[in-house]
Amino acid sequence: MSDRQLDSMTESPSAATATRLEKVAVDNGFDRELPRQTVWLGFASTQTTLQLWLTATDDMQCMAALSQVHVDKGLDEFGRPVDAMLPDGAVASRAVSGMADLHRLVRRAFQLSRTLPDALLRRFEHLTVALPRATEVERLVLQRIGQDLFRDGLIDYWEGRCAMSGLTVVGLLRASHIKPWGACATDAERLDVFNGLLLAPHLDAAFDQGFITVADNGSVVVGESLDLTARGIFGLQAPLGVRLAQRHLLYLQYHRANVFRG
Repeated sequence: MSDRQLDSMTESPSAATATRLEKVAVDNGFDRELPRQTVWLGFASTQTTLQLWLTATDDMQCMAALSQVHVDKGLDEFGRPVDAMLPDGAVASRAVSGMADLHRLVRRAFQLSRTLPDALLRRFEHLTVALPRATEVERLVLQRIGQDLFRDGLIDYWEGRCAMSGLTVVGLLRASHIKPWGACATDAERLDVFNGLLLAPHLDAAFDQGFITVADNGSVVVGESLDLTARGIFGLQAPLGVRLAQRHLLYLQYHRANVFRG
């Protein structure tokens, strides 16, 4: 479907198509209905501030409009941006072919909205605003809350997969800070989802101790202190890569300069 065809959409989705669109929204965290706008069905969520609008033709050419620019920017591999008419409140829209692709796009938008750009920090401040922080024990409680939020955020951002190996056993995955918690100057750094990688336990240990790092192009770099036998045991004999965003790079520069044993 071309942008011109999308712009010319004037009929609301059929009842059957609307039901399928509603299921896409609800199944992916958007549990509140907003008023319809022309061809658009609107949705919000009790778990995120992102608002979402969906529409589709009966042959399943689908569009999603979003209320947050930073979420749209994180969706480059999901659908294509279109310059179509937008509902009130939306800032961008994307087109995909079929409900399966729409499910993936909406799920990823929900995940990103819970982590970007500073959603974790806002949740941390809300949860801890009334908590004391004078003693070491009280500060440790705050740290545990922050670390739990950080792990949840990384699970969302990395879609429950190890960033290096692809392992999807969420119970085994570790939230690994790129710039260590203790080295961060602010809670904003500590809770920045771009300051973290979700890693399998052995890769988390190797990364945390500086035996491996990540280059700006996403390739995993193995330090010389890991011999061939150790590399084989760790599964590092074959190249590994990480899908990076631009905001990961500053933290990775710190890791390479201060943690990596290259």
